[in-house]
Amino acid sequence: MILFLAARPVTAPPVRPARPVRPARPVRLRFRPLAPYRRIFAVPGTRAFTAANLLARLPMGMLSVSAVLMIAGSRGSYALAGAVTATGLAATALVGPWTARMVDRHGQARIAVPATALAVLGSLSLLLCVRHGAPDWTLFASYAATATTPNTGGMSRARWAHLFRDDPAARHTANSFEQAADELCFMLGPVLATLLCTVLFPEAGTAVAAALLLTGVLLFAAQRRTEPPVAPAPATGRPRSPLRLPELPPLLVTFLATGAVFGSLEVVTIAFADGHGIRTAAGGLLALQAAGSCAAGLLYGLLRPRGRAGHRFLGCTAAMAALMLLPLLAAATGSLAALAVALLLAGMATAPTMVTGMGLVQSLTPPGQLNEGMTLAVTALLGGIAAGSASGGWAVDHLAGAGAAYGVPAAAAALAPAVTLLTARRRPNRPAAPVI
Repeated sequence: MILFLAARPVTAPPVRPARPVRPARPVRLRFRPLAPYRRIFAVPGTRAFTAANLLARLPMGMLSVSAVLMIAGSRGSYALAGAVTATGLAATALVGPWTARMVDRHGQARIAVPATALAVLGSLSLLLCVRHGAPDWTLFASYAATATTPNTGGMSRARWAHLFRDDPAARHTANSFEQAADELCFMLGPVLATLLCTVLFPEAGTAVAAALLLTGVLLFAAQRRTEPPVAPAPATGRPRSPLRLPELPPLLVTFLATGAVFGSLEVVTIAFADGHGIRTAAGGLLALQAAGSCAAGLLYGLLRPRGRAGHRFLGCTAAMAALMLLPLLAAATGSLAALAVALLLAGMATAPTMVTGMGLVQSLTPPGQLNEGMTLAVTALLGGIAAGSASGGWAVDHLAGAGAAYGVPAAAAALAPAVTLLTARRRPNRPAAPVI
């Protein structure tokens, strides 16, 4: 039996034909240009506090325009209107850092709501004084009472910084979005204020802006889940002011010059449209400048900045100075269409300048004083807006037409890169992704 089995031929198993190899499917790369923004808004609570903050921030683009239209329409003087708005902005620049310090010590909800209530009372007082023909000094006093308006944009940036404290790329995207949100409010605010003041009655813009401010802050303060924790008090006593940092004051001077661009451009543009008999177009012209800045800010948030932040900031201010010559040249032609295009192009350099500059300010500020540091930057900006508003109003009344007054924002824009260049050696090198 064994021999029989051994003698049997051993047959190999049948070979199955190999299966054809299927070609690999091509890998499809998804083009998602808004992925950085989708990522930051995927965090719970971010959409709620952002929507509320946008509602609270919209009046920032309405109040000054409404005041100019309301005062100039009733008193017949752009110089008086510019001086009143400049006084209110200067008062806000003085009180703002103190309010921000209180926010850092006691929390956003506890300080922002009563501070906003006081500011709204000041706006209503201005409205009543203009409505009933009160003396000019009451206008200055009423608008100065709005100085307690909290820095709503700074509080929103502080929330982003707390949520993404370990993610510099997300913080850069959030900072760019916040700047675009600022520009969006300054784009829609003047249009809404102009329509309310011209279509309804001159005081309508101020009344609606005050109501929106109070409502937005109340909704924003109610979002407690994303509110950053209160900074603990230092063991050594009173915290050191960020102004004592040697690198911060020169940077704030640049913000001062940038604010002068915004303030003078607003008053001069309103006067230019009024001189052509179409005051209602003033809000639209200002909205185009903000639209260019808003678009540039959103695109800047999709990029990953490279190189030193100081060098990028110098390049942004230089671009702003060059583009701000366009409104001056367009106004010389007397064409509203040319001025509209010039304002749109001029706005494209302001958002990258603000994003990069704010990143530098925040990188210098200690974490426990973030609101105060950002408010100092806004304070410098408001101080520049106040000076620009007064200078623009004076130029409109004393120079040869509103077209020549566009030289004021052009000169202020040229000052920004000059200051940046002179102080660049004192600023340390910063990483490519700004710390927010």
